[in-house]
Amino acid sequence: MKKTFSIEVVCAHCANLLEAVAAKTEGVLSANINFMMQKLTVEFADDADVKAIMKQVLKNCKKIESDCDIEF
Repeated sequence: MKKTFSIEVVCAHCANLLEAVAAKTEGVLSANINFMMQKLTVEFADDADVKAIMKQVLKNCKKIESDCDIEF
């Protein structure tokens, strides 16, 4: 299942770093950030708890960019 979320990220380089961190989160099959549109698209495993996984994605992303925000 794929879902798209609004994300606040300041630069394209940071977006690439956040994308990599999000993709490595357990339960995430793939992650893609469109910097220009400020959108994060995540593909989840079929039985995934989306809310719990996105909380972990946000936590991981904040380690890279503390002012990052994801609306989910």
